[in-house]
Amino acid sequence: MQSPSEQTFTEILEDNKDRIFRICRIYAVAPIEPEDLFQEVVFQIWKSFPTFKNKSSISTWIYKIGLNVCYSAKLKLEKNNHKMDRLESIKFVPVDVPRDEDQQDKYQALQDCILKLNEIDKSIIILYLEELPYKEIAAITGLSENHIAVKMKRIRKILLDCITPKLK
Repeated sequence: MQSPSEQTFTEILEDNKDRIFRICRIYAVAPIEPEDLFQEVVFQIWKSFPTFKNKSSISTWIYKIGLNVCYSAKLKLEKNNHKMDRLESIKFVPVDVPRDEDQQDKYQALQDCILKLNEIDKSIIILYLEELPYKEIAAITGLSENHIAVKMKRIRKILLDCITPKLK
């Protein structure tokens, strides 16, 4: 039998697991690392859960933890990258990735372009693609809503310039 806090955590995790995994897929190298990163994010959320003070929505708080954990893991991986060999030959196709080849090409082109963005722009576009309002993106990133709006205009232009040649 789960305690009330365990049950609440389980429900919150169930409501947010897809969002968390999408963030992990952007920051990690497929196929295995997104799942490892997902587990690390969930662990950090669990560890921090007793300190949640309802100053923001639970999803805003989860996004903030998820982005911080993913960014920290990316920095650690980059630091240690020269010490690791990747097994690129292993292919894994997640269930939620579009199967249509044209859709898959578009998805991959967008993901490649997002990966070229700097970290703050990458965080902003990930949250935007999660359909969060500018106000919530601002709360997560610590930037003002106006700054988010200006950055989004620039990010859209950068992504359009990047993706257009890939889709021709």
